[in-house]
Amino acid sequence: MRAIFDFAPRKLLLLPLIAATFFMVSGGPYGMEDVLGGAGYAWAIAILLVLPLVWSLPTALMIGELAAAIPDEGGFYIWVRRGLGSFWGYQESWLSLSASIFDMALYPSIFVLYLGRFSSPLTTPPRDYLWSLAVVVLCCAWNLRGAPRVGADSVWMSALLLAPFVVFVFLGFWRGLTLHPAIEWGRPAHPSDADGGLSTAILVGLWNYMGWDNASTVARDVDHPQRNYPRAIIGAAIITTITYVLPLAAMALGGLSPDGFTTGSWAVAAGQLGGTPLSIAVVAGGVVCGVGMFNALMMSYTRLPIAMAADGMLPRIFERRNRRGVPWVSVLFCGLGWALALSLPFERLISIDLILYGTSLILEFLTLIALRVREPQLLRPFRAGNFVFVCLLAIGPSVLIAYALYASRSEKLGDPGTALANVSSLLFASGIALLGPPLYWFTALPLARRRGRSAASVAS
Repeated sequence: MRAIFDFAPRKLLLLPLIAATFFMVSGGPYGMEDVLGGAGYAWAIAILLVLPLVWSLPTALMIGELAAAIPDEGGFYIWVRRGLGSFWGYQESWLSLSASIFDMALYPSIFVLYLGRFSSPLTTPPRDYLWSLAVVVLCCAWNLRGAPRVGADSVWMSALLLAPFVVFVFLGFWRGLTLHPAIEWGRPAHPSDADGGLSTAILVGLWNYMGWDNASTVARDVDHPQRNYPRAIIGAAIITTITYVLPLAAMALGGLSPDGFTTGSWAVAAGQLGGTPLSIAVVAGGVVCGVGMFNALMMSYTRLPIAMAADGMLPRIFERRNRRGVPWVSVLFCGLGWALALSLPFERLISIDLILYGTSLILEFLTLIALRVREPQLLRPFRAGNFVFVCLLAIGPSVLIAYALYASRSEKLGDPGTALANVSSLLFASGIALLGPPLYWFTALPLARRRGRSAASVAS
């Protein structure tokens, strides 16, 4: 009888995989407000149209080939380990998990920020932390139901959060066509700080377009991964670009001012176009976005420890699964780590997330090239192009990552007068990245050798 009423799919089908990938990367327009606030309409729309070509498309092609050729649980960790050896595979996982500490703290913050739009007393300290903690606990319980359930629920959550923006875009274009308001396309939102605002806009834009590889870690739960991974990434990339650009174009044509547009300002813009009902709907979508992104990314990141444990680089306890095949120890362990980090001011540390993620992304591009050389006979249901084209794919993302490194050199972690006031984001992120090699040599490698792994898989 129970099976009759259990409508959860056994595998992640194409549409749920697209929806889950969409949440891992984007979650809709929420979180990209600072692109407009920092650059103004013309530059913001240009950034959001160019980045998919030089950042998302090369990454999607690379991931499409590797995910189709090596559809194993652990995703990008397995690819790098196979292509570059266990040392670099460990570094890939370390960079990704350490970046997740900064990344995952942002989504409960989005939830709390938009929840506060309903009633500010709801999110006054310490209630704000308790709400963030509730998001972590809820998503842990949600993930314990299995990746197919998370993917299926991502479909209706995507529709729910995007529905208000369909109305938003319609009203913005209608207002532009009927009232013909003045549009200041070329004026930066903050002329006195145009260069700094543009740099911030580019970095926030990069952050809003990163994470295409996250869905690869749940390959064990994906239906026909060789076929569905490339399709899902391309589909999610198209949806993401549309959901970023169309609302900004609607705002511009509707004559709304971009000045002071920052995280949470979608509610204000919606109120100007559609009144209180649309504003409330957008706020509700922001709440859904915070939960949906945290939930989907938890599904991704928690597959890394179990893959590493299977290689002997983490204790065996991380290999434990529940009856739905979920690595429950990894889910609870990662959830605890993210919960402890919630009170830290990571909203200002997007550049650290970019540096750590960007470094791991470069390793994936190098893996793509290495596997073309080392395993030319590997079955590749999807190919990113010939060898020369594959080598050129990394140029755009590498230049943008180098720009993120350059831009973060002067960003400080703390406010003036605090202990971190003179510590740059670049120095801090570099320190975290450099912890990877000693952790491998002094913890993972001895553990793997004690567990009797082969010399080829451990020492390579």
